[in-house]
Amino acid sequence: MGHTGCIDYRALNKLTVKNKIDVGDEPKTTCVTCYGSFEFLVMSFGLTNAPATFCTLMNKVLQPFLDQFVVVYLDDIVIYSKSLVEHIEHLRLAF
Repeated sequence: MGHTGCIDYRALNKLTVKNKIDVGDEPKTTCVTCYGSFEFLVMSFGLTNAPATFCTLMNKVLQPFLDQFVVVYLDDIVIYSKSLVEHIEHLRLAF
């Protein structure tokens, strides 16, 4: 059997995780929801415009269901229901 090693990514993570957005560039990350506009202070996705692009896309795709049983907040999609049967239907519609 071969030797299994462990790779230490801590140095790489220091460079890539929680990259602060330059002061003044926060509006470029704006995600608009029916609850207001939100701006990132760090680039959580690691890709340029990814948070705003994802949020905008999800709001467009799920628009018929917003405030009925879906809330899109930044990189989260919350689906809420009154019963398990209703929740299964809501999940089916959203997916």
